[in-house]
Amino acid sequence: MLTLPSEYLTLIQPLASIFSKRIWQHIQILLTGAILAPGKRTVTAVLRIMGLSQDQHFQNYHRVLNRAVWSGLELSRVFLNLLVTAFALAGEVVLGLDDTIERRRGDKIKAKGIYRDPVHSSHSHFVKASGLRWLSLMLLVPIPWAQRVWALPFLTVLAPSERYYQSRVREQKILTDWARQLLLQMRRWLPQRRLVVVADACFAVIALLSRAQRLPNPICMITRFRLDAALYEPAPARQPHQRGRTPLKGKRLPTLAGVLKDSKTVWKRVPLTHWYGERRRTVEITSGTAVWYHSGMPVVPIRWVLIRDPKGKFKSQALLCTDSTIKPEQILKWFVMRWQVEVTFQEVRTHLGVETQRQWNDWAILRTTPALLGLFSLVTLMAHRLAQPGKMPVRQAAWYVKRLPTFSDALAVVRHDLWRHPYFPTSLGKIDVQKQAHLLLNRYTDALCYAQ
Repeated sequence: MLTLPSEYLTLIQPLASIFSKRIWQHIQILLTGAILAPGKRTVTAVLRIMGLSQDQHFQNYHRVLNRAVWSGLELSRVFLNLLVTAFALAGEVVLGLDDTIERRRGDKIKAKGIYRDPVHSSHSHFVKASGLRWLSLMLLVPIPWAQRVWALPFLTVLAPSERYYQSRVREQKILTDWARQLLLQMRRWLPQRRLVVVADACFAVIALLSRAQRLPNPICMITRFRLDAALYEPAPARQPHQRGRTPLKGKRLPTLAGVLKDSKTVWKRVPLTHWYGERRRTVEITSGTAVWYHSGMPVVPIRWVLIRDPKGKFKSQALLCTDSTIKPEQILKWFVMRWQVEVTFQEVRTHLGVETQRQWNDWAILRTTPALLGLFSLVTLMAHRLAQPGKMPVRQAAWYVKRLPTFSDALAVVRHDLWRHPYFPTSLGKIDVQKQAHLLLNRYTDALCYAQ
C-alpha cells in the first residue's frame, strides 16, 4: 500500500482518529494524488497519478467521499488546532470570512443557484454564474518564508440558493445565518483566545454584529461599512424618576459621507504594506466612535474608520469595528490582511483543481470542495516543515524575476519531496527495486504525457 513519507504522516497523524483504519489508508492515497496530480482533481485523475488506474476496486476511493461515515466538522476542528499550533500559538487569532462561487452545471446538483460572478463583474458590468456558493473561514497568519500574510482555509460550508429551499419545509438560511453559525462554532473551539474576524461589506449586518458582541468572550468583527449608515451618539444615562422607556440611542450624528466632505475633518497619514498588492502605500485616515442603530434592531456600538488616498487613485472607503477600544491603525492593518482571502480562492482554482471535480452525489459535493480548500492549508503546512529557516526555493526565469515565494513554489517543493520519496513503501524489506523503478517511470511518463 502506498503511503506518505514518515515526516508528513507525523504531521497529519491527529487527523487519523476521525477515520476508520481502512478509510485512513484510502485518505492517504487520495491526499498524495491530489497534491501530485496536475489539472483536474477527480478521483480517477488521482488514481492515475498514483499508478492505480488498473485497480479493480477503484469504487472504494469514490466511497470515501460519497458514502463513508466521517465528520467534516470534527476534521475542521482538528485541522484548525494544527494550523494554530504552527502559525498562531500566541496573540490574537485573525480570521478571514468570505464566500466564493464554484461554477458548476448539472441537473442533479440540487444546491446550485444563479449568483453574481465576482470575478467577471464590475461596477458597470453585471455577470451571472451558475454554481455553488461556499462560505469559508480562513486563518490569516504571516508565513515566515513567504514574508507576507496568507489565508489558510480550514472550515468551509455550502450555503445553498433560495431555490434549494423551495421544495423543503425548513426556512431558508441566508449567508449571514451561516456566518453566525461559523462564528459561534469558532468560539466553542477556541474559548479563551481573542478572535478577530475580517469580512466584506455583505457581513456588515446589525443582527450578526450584535450576536458577536453579546458573547461571553466577544468576537471582534471588522468589515467594510456603508457611507450613508445611520449613526448616533450613545444613549444618555437614565435619570432618576425618568418616565418612559430607556432610550437606545442619543443624538443623530453626521453620516460618514458628510464627514468625508467636511473641510474641518482632521486626517492622519498612515503608511501601509501590501496595499492591493503594492509593497508600500500611504493613506489618510480619520476615526470616531458611534452607535449604529436601525428601527427594530439591536444597538451596536462601533468604531468607524474612513480611508482616503491623498493622490486620489482609489475611492474612499469606510471600515467598521465592533470593538471601539482598538486603535484605527490596528483596524486598518487587520483589514488589509483580508485581501489574501481572494488570493487563496484564485490559487486553489489555478493549482488545486477547484471547479474541475465532477461529483454530483450530495455527500461528495459537500466534502470535495472543502477538502480541496483545506489542501491549500495542508500544502502550506508541509512546505513550512520543509523550508529552511526563513527560506523557500523560488522558481526564476530570464523573463520573470520573482523575489518572494508564492503558493506555486510551496506546491512544487512538496511535490518534489513526494516524488523523491523512495517509491512510497510501507516497509524496507523485500523491495523489488527493478520492478518498482519501472512502475515509477510509468507514472512519470503518464503524468507528463497527459498533463493539461
